[in-house]
Amino acid sequence: MWKQLGALALLVGGLALVPGPAHAGEISCKMTFSLSGWSVFYKTAKGSGTIRCSNGQTMHVKLSAKGGGLTFGKTHIDNGIGKFTGVYDIHEVLGHYANAEAHAGAVKSAGAQALTKGNVGLALSGKGEGWNLGVAFGAFIIEQ
Repeated sequence: MWKQLGALALLVGGLALVPGPAHAGEISCKMTFSLSGWSVFYKTAKGSGTIRCSNGQTMHVKLSAKGGGLTFGKTHIDNGIGKFTGVYDIHEVLGHYANAEAHAGAVKSAGAQALTKGNVGLALSGKGEGWNLGVAFGAFIIEQ
């Protein structure tokens, strides 16, 4: 009987050591994009991009930026890069990101921004043409 109880205890103890279901880990996602827009107190821009993630997911997206402040200008960005953090599925990148920026540039310019949406972060960088000057607040929006 002691042998049977010992075997049962080993079996139950062994089951306790079996790992539970694995949770998907954070993935790396990168966006290439183009964006153009203007601002005279109100800032608006539209564009498109492609997001590719380390798990093989890919999505074509529409981009827009809206906001206001003391801002004037016209800009165009080609071959911009966005890097996401805090992502576990590509669909988490969609939505409205908080945006605050100070900008100045003439003819050829470069810029970078860090945006957030809950736990998801987005770092944007790009080079473009145009002119701009000001301080603006608003939203950067990614839609499918």
